Amino acid sequence: MDLNQPIVKLKLDVIFKRVFGDANNTDIIAAFLSALLEIPRKSIEKITLNNVEITPEYLEQKFSRLDMKMDVDGKTVNVEMQVNYEPDFRERTLFYWSKLYSDELKTGDEYGSLKRTVCINLIDFNLFDCEDYHSHFSVMENSRHEVLTDKLAIHFFELKKSRKYHKNSPMDEWLDLINAETEGDLMEIQNNTAIPEVNKTILIIRNLSGDEKVRQEAYYREKRLHDEATALGHARREGIAEGLEKGRAEGRGEIKQELTRKWLEKGMTEDQIKELLGE
Repeated sequence: MDLNQPIVKLKLDVIFKRVFGDANNTDIIAAFLSALLEIPRKSIEKITLNNVEITPEYLEQKFSRLDMKMDVDGKTVNVEMQVNYEPDFRERTLFYWSKLYSDELKTGDEYGSLKRTVCINLIDFNLFDCEDYHSHFSVMENSRHEVLTDKLAIHFFELKKSRKYHKNSPMDEWLDLINAETEGDLMEIQNNTAIPEVNKTILIIRNLSGDEKVRQEAYYREKRLHDEATALGHARREGIAEGLEKGRAEGRGEIKQELTRKWLEKGMTEDQIKELLGE
């Protein structure tokens, strides 16, 4: 067996959805959530998957991110996989949490009926200036640390850091699996895990890696991600250079209009442009 043989990467949205968006894999999903949220596996009784279908339109999106919503024992849980860095990612995550939370309130419902809403962000870039790869945010009073409500929970898992700072926990094993890129990586995880669902996921990844159609799909999506990163990097560099060249005399408004026009021509979305411009 060639340990250097590439595999389809679980961090790719199309592969992640094939594994964690399959209703036949609720045991895997439950074990995954149990490890990341550090809650007992037996406490998770029912999982209902939403918005996990991979449509042709989804595959054609140039700027895309994984967004997988599910109901877990009466709680709303959203898993997001983001490979490329995005400006204002913290603010966007909080905004998205607020939409998920408020959308649960139906006409005539009491505020107390709103569900606990948990956002899990798996990000392949460093966001916080610390060594710890897991950051868990809630709302609490500053001096006495009293929690205002338990209905907000936002988690960030920085995948690049998780490779270096292990806690030797089930959380580590799942994050290692998401980071895996070769058959050798899978073998190392398999030889050291005691989690049945991790082994089951490894088998699924191997089967997907052996499917030519899936490999092509994964290649196509990864190329899209590289194109996105290149376009965003070029747009930032172009914006800086153009801003310096024109100077403040021409006014910030005119520069924004010109940059917006050029970036639209390059295929960027309005949301991406707003984030680049800090709006």
